[in-house]
Amino acid sequence: MSKKKREIPQFNSPIIETHCHLDYLKQEPLDVLLERCESLGIERIITIAVSPDNQKTVRDLTEQHPMIYGTQGVHPHDAEKYTRDTEDEIKECLSLEKIRAVGEIGLDYYYEHAPKKVQREVLERQLQIAVDAEKPVVIHSRDADEDMQAILTNFSSTLQKRGVIHSFTAGIDLANYCLDEGFCLGFNGICTFNKAENVRQVISHAPIGQILLETDAPYLTPVPYRGEENAPYYLPFVAEKIAEVKGISIETVLESTYQNSVKTFFAA
Repeated sequence: MSKKKREIPQFNSPIIETHCHLDYLKQEPLDVLLERCESLGIERIITIAVSPDNQKTVRDLTEQHPMIYGTQGVHPHDAEKYTRDTEDEIKECLSLEKIRAVGEIGLDYYYEHAPKKVQREVLERQLQIAVDAEKPVVIHSRDADEDMQAILTNFSSTLQKRGVIHSFTAGIDLANYCLDEGFCLGFNGICTFNKAENVRQVISHAPIGQILLETDAPYLTPVPYRGEENAPYYLPFVAEKIAEVKGISIETVLESTYQNSVKTFFAA
């Protein structure tokens, strides 16, 4: 007989899901998922664009429910698909009220689905869009610490609204640089994985005032539901692990990360 999984904990504080991909979820209808999220105190959800193919999909999702917000941007995996038309679309749609950031942008040298040079060029172009639009950024960085820091340094004086290095798994040096520069670090179900001690070390080190909660759903489902499709309603498990690692109350985690999320994505 299989062991019954622990129920999702419910708290009194509101939660903002800062990074997921609603258009990739397949397990349940959107209205069912949103109802479940609301029942657990999830107040807002940011669904993330990743390619020229899903910019409009993300925008359409933001129009389907008041709690859904979005971003516009091209992930490093699809950097070779980035065109002038894509750039114009991102620029134009950043004026929409429900579009809160430029992202998901960045560098991924682990998979290297696009040449490193192309990734760097596309990242720089999108950072400039964020500068011009005065928008925060949602950054993906994997096995690219040195180049990421160099590029962010070039934009340090002009990128007024920082944003987040999402799903942070990089080294402590990049963490320190990003924290010093005023970025938040996003943490998800990875922090609950047995072999993710490096991520928990960064959580322990990072100020609670610069931590955001995310799931990256449908990926990276936290323990005890690892192996199943992820969803924003699993955020309480991430919050619990952060509280445990930092030795602070769950209420402090929820209140701080909520305020951090508002400041990063919803402040005027």
